[in-house]
Amino acid sequence: MKLKIAVLAGDGIGPEIMEQGVAVLSAVAEKFGHEVSYKEALCGAHAIDEVGDPFPEETYQACKEADAVLFASVGDPKFDNDPTAKVRPEQGLLAMRKRLGLYANIRPVETFDCLIHKSPLKDELVRGADFICIRELTGGMYFGEKKEGTDEAWDTNYYSRPEVERILRVAYQYARQRRRHVTVVDKANVLASSRLWRKVAQEVMLEYPDVETDFMYVDNAAMRMIQDPRFFDVMVTENTFGDILTDEGSCITGSMGLLPSASTGSSTPVFEPIHGSWPQGKGLNIANPLAQILSVAMLFEYFNLQDEGRLIREAVSASLAANVRTPEIQVEGAPRYGTREVGQWIVDYIRKA
Repeated sequence: MKLKIAVLAGDGIGPEIMEQGVAVLSAVAEKFGHEVSYKEALCGAHAIDEVGDPFPEETYQACKEADAVLFASVGDPKFDNDPTAKVRPEQGLLAMRKRLGLYANIRPVETFDCLIHKSPLKDELVRGADFICIRELTGGMYFGEKKEGTDEAWDTNYYSRPEVERILRVAYQYARQRRRHVTVVDKANVLASSRLWRKVAQEVMLEYPDVETDFMYVDNAAMRMIQDPRFFDVMVTENTFGDILTDEGSCITGSMGLLPSASTGSSTPVFEPIHGSWPQGKGLNIANPLAQILSVAMLFEYFNLQDEGRLIREAVSASLAANVRTPEIQVEGAPRYGTREVGQWIVDYIRKA
């Protein structure tokens, strides 16, 4: 297969983990006889510094013309600490989602047995947790009408029936490939937008009688994720709730550096780690590249290249079992490995497999 990949390394630790993701992608492509070409493009704070736009037109065209986008991270403290800034790195991420029509964010939450001790939850609660959060990505407050003044401000949490229907169908399709259980998360006891979500969900669920459906208020869902994460199979929710819940879910595994994600919709899909740019770790060779590498596995699987994705997951599991880990998940007394060393170990494993 021929694949054109747009590479958006972005800010902070992005370039370091991206280097390892591309190395793994290339190693797998070589092993399986695929032809891959790459086109690097600017985004985030780096793009603002270079051209004044966090998602310039050239980057959009590179993404539009690619088969897939491999993305790392955006964000920089100089913008975080300036509430008057009119242009921010995160606006580039939102623009990419909107312009590419990426309405479905798929975030798997899966624990690794050898890292259970790193989870803030007790072993008996977290072992075996394996679920997917599906977040609607282009609607809600992030994109609704806004006003910001000196003494008042508002954000509009707008949703339409078609937006809700399409993300629900994504959730049910994933559930049919898993344990056939969908949890719709809303706040229908308070919010009108959530009542629309629940009404539409109660209609769509009838199309999937083979899938169990339950409804949960977002506050209860947040609590249930901590009390009993194994309850969930496929969770689907709106943009703002999904942003919060998926970060909560990432902590269950013991490190945000372990979880990949995919954003799909009407145009080029994007594959990225769920963590941020972690500017404090920039250039120190300590960032965990596994989420970026597992995003490459999701990329291959999106194109139905299951063996390629499986080999990457096998290599990642082998690296963890061999204690080839970055500092935040390393066991006490074991050798220390950096971003580059972990990435190279995985590349070597793939080449020898």
